[in-house]
Amino acid sequence: MKNRPEVSLVVPVLNEAPIIPELVARSMAALTRIAPNVELILVDDGSTDETLDMIKAARAKDARVRYVSLSRNFGHQMAITAGLDAAQGNTVAIMDGDLQDPPELIPELHAKYKEGFQVVYAKRRARMDEVFWKKWAAAIFYRLLRSIVRFDIPLDTGDFRLISRKVLLRLSDMRERDRFLRGQIAWLGFKTDFVLYDRHGRAAGERKYTVRKLMGLAMAGILSFSSFPLRLASFFGFLVSFFAFIIILYALWSKFTQGDLISGWTSMIISTMFIGGVQLICLGIIGEYINRISQEVRGRPMYVVGEDSEQEDGGE
Repeated sequence: MKNRPEVSLVVPVLNEAPIIPELVARSMAALTRIAPNVELILVDDGSTDETLDMIKAARAKDARVRYVSLSRNFGHQMAITAGLDAAQGNTVAIMDGDLQDPPELIPELHAKYKEGFQVVYAKRRARMDEVFWKKWAAAIFYRLLRSIVRFDIPLDTGDFRLISRKVLLRLSDMRERDRFLRGQIAWLGFKTDFVLYDRHGRAAGERKYTVRKLMGLAMAGILSFSSFPLRLASFFGFLVSFFAFIIILYALWSKFTQGDLISGWTSMIISTMFIGGVQLICLGIIGEYINRISQEVRGRPMYVVGEDSEQEDGGE
C-alpha cells in the first residue's frame, strides 16, 4: 500500500465520552512526534453514551482519526481485534482508552522498534490507584500462566505495546474466538523488548473490567495456551483412585479380621463426597475445553461492525 501510515494506534473504548477529547489530543500529539502520516483507530465497543458522537466530532477535525463502531458490546479483546483488522500502518500500537496507559510513551516504543525489535511492550513499573487485591491477583495469575505454558509471557504487562506489520499479519492468521492477545503475540515468538513506565489512574469514569471479566480473561489465557488443567484433572483422577483403593483394602481387612464390623458411615460419606467433588471439578474442566471447541466449530464472526469511518467516506 502506497503512503502507508508509519504508526496505527488502536484504542478500544466503551462509554468513554468524557475522555475522548483528551484521548485524541494526547494520542495525536504523541503520534506526530514519530511521523506526520499516522492514524488513530478508535473502536467503539457498543457504547451507550455519546462516545461515538465524540469520536465523529474528532474525526471531523482530523481525518487521521478513524473509527470502527461495533454493533454491540463484543468485549475488550474483540474490540482490539477489530481495530487490528482495520489498521494499515507499518507498525501498530495497542492502548486502552482510559488514559491509564500514557500515549506519550508510544514514541519510545517506536524507537525500540527502530532498533530492530518486532514487539515492544510497555512494562508496568508501578500501578497507581489500583486496589490491592487486583495487583495481587494479577501478579499471581501471570506467574502461574508463565509457569504452565511452553513459551515466555512477559510479566507485569497488559495489551499496551507496539508491534510491526510482520507480527500483525501473523497475528491476523490466528482467528480463534476465545482471544488472549498478549498471549498470542508472545506465542509468535518474534524479537521482543520492553519500556518501563508508571501506570496512572483513570482520567475519568469507572473501571470497565469487572471481576467477572477479569476471571474470564484469565480463563481464556490458561485454557488457550496450556493443557495443564486437563493434566491436573488426570492427576486428581489417579489420586482419588489411589484413596479409593486404600478404602477398599481397609474394608476387606475389616471384613475378614473383625467379622461384619466395618467403620461407620462417616468415612463412607466423606469418601463419597470427596470422590464426587473431584469428578465434578474434572467434568467442569473438560466442559470448558468442549465449550471452546463448540465456539470454534460454529464459525460465527468474531465481531460485527455497525458502522465505521470507511462507510462514512463512501466505502463499502
